[in-house]
Amino acid sequence: MPVPKRKRSRARRDSRFANKGMKVQSITGCLNCKAPIATHQACKGCGFYKGVKVLRTKDDRLVDRAHVRQAKMANQAEKNPSAVNND
Repeated sequence: MPVPKRKRSRARRDSRFANKGMKVQSITGCLNCKAPIATHQACKGCGFYKGVKVLRTKDDRLVDRAHVRQAKMANQAEKNPSAVNND
């Protein structure tokens, strides 16, 4: 009969069972935008968690930048009306 040549180390033996306790995470829908998200996580799309805005999303930053840009253009128009492009 075949017999093992060497003893298996504890690390090698136990690594077979390392992932035994892992479970598949459940997926729910965001209450605000209905996007699929993991449970107990903030939505990356809209930034809401349990109906409260907790993250600043990319769209929020784009809107803020547009407001700042618009205010800057209005400020330049007040200072120098001839330099503003009338497209």
